[in-house]
Amino acid sequence: MAGDWLAERRVEVAADRILDAAEKLFATHDAATVGMNEIARAAGCSRATLYRYFENRDALYTAYVHREAYRVFSGLGERLDAAAPSAVRLIDGIVESLRLVRESPALSSWFAPSQRPIGGEMAERSEVIRGLTEAYLRALGMSDVERLARWLVRVLISLLTFPGHDAGDERAMLEEFVLPLMSPAAR
Repeated sequence: MAGDWLAERRVEVAADRILDAAEKLFATHDAATVGMNEIARAAGCSRATLYRYFENRDALYTAYVHREAYRVFSGLGERLDAAAPSAVRLIDGIVESLRLVRESPALSSWFAPSQRPIGGEMAERSEVIRGLTEAYLRALGMSDVERLARWLVRVLISLLTFPGHDAGDERAMLEEFVLPLMSPAAR
């Protein structure tokens, strides 16, 4: 068999290296202010090489957000008490997702109050985030997951952009306002 059988893997490794470099920049700067020049320098490649893997900044941002969304959602079910009622797992899943985003300096920069709400913009239009949220709600036994997932993503964006006083305050708000709408049977 002729050809470069490692070509696909090299593309994946190069793209990951670029995304890793971008992540380091996002951890120290508001994500909205990080440009392609800085990312290319941090990745140790030329702008031409960077654009070979990501056609523009939006494509790079989207790839980064999707990679991190998979990371946040992966194992979410395993970190939650499977024996707990679905209403408890819903709130625990939201709280855990918020915690994971906030603990990551790179991800939390997407919700910096001093910049345009790039994290909210990306999350709202991301099919990956919507799909992962729908799958989570479906696993909780909910119906109408398309509508509920869209709404839940907006709730998460709101709490990341305008946090409650503390984790207890946010949990109370989620239980009082989100839970009745997401899971009427859990009231």
